[in-house]
Amino acid sequence: MTRAPRLVLAALAAAVALGVAACGGSGGEQQAPRARTLTVSAAASLTDVYGQLKTQFEQADPGTEVRLNFGGSDTLAQQIVQGAPADVLATASTRTMQTVQQAGRIQGQPVTYATNQLQIAVQPGNPKQVTGLPSLVGPQATESVCAPAVPCGAATEAAERAAGVTLDPVSEEQDVRSVLQRVTTGNVDAGLVYVTDVRSADGQVQGIDFPQATAQGAAQSYLIGAVTGSQNPDLADSWIRFVTGPQGDAALTRAGFQLK
Repeated sequence: MTRAPRLVLAALAAAVALGVAACGGSGGEQQAPRARTLTVSAAASLTDVYGQLKTQFEQADPGTEVRLNFGGSDTLAQQIVQGAPADVLATASTRTMQTVQQAGRIQGQPVTYATNQLQIAVQPGNPKQVTGLPSLVGPQATESVCAPAVPCGAATEAAERAAGVTLDPVSEEQDVRSVLQRVTTGNVDAGLVYVTDVRSADGQVQGIDFPQATAQGAAQSYLIGAVTGSQNPDLADSWIRFVTGPQGDAALTRAGFQLK
């Protein structure tokens, strides 16, 4: 489903501030906020955005701690299907979210709130003169990609099909940030990552656009949903509204995501 109508900032702040305790006691003294923990499992490509939103959310709701668990969407999905404790799941593809839904581990309908597309990350200055996927075929450059089960790996395979090429990567990583690290450390000449990952590298890599990044199956949608059995369902709902509301929109846009 598409996002709910965006909330105004005042309403968002009120929704987030669920953990503030009321005044109490015989002396009418204000009690300390009740401590609560929200566990969010999220795709690795959301690392920077969710890190920023965690700080904002905790400031708006004193006493709340947001614990972020990042990884490949497929790995996170399997963890939750197998019963791993979490309050919220945010994936980088529709397919991985559907896996968890079919297992009965998502409450209600997840929200689709952003999209992302691939870029080729190369060393600054592009010393290997990478111009697109065909230029990665052969011995002139080494590359790393995500494993096929991971959303960025599935996107890479779709882009390869659209380009009519087959890459021969030196590694297939379990999440997109591991691919990015292979490039930033100089272990490979290029890596298939998202636009947002290139931006997060802050100049350590250069992004190369290529036309097949927008091919069917290559662009990825981001979904978020509350996990069935959450110990903090109201807090999970507040986080989802926060991520899909104005402050989440601003953070996602800065990072290079496209809003839904």
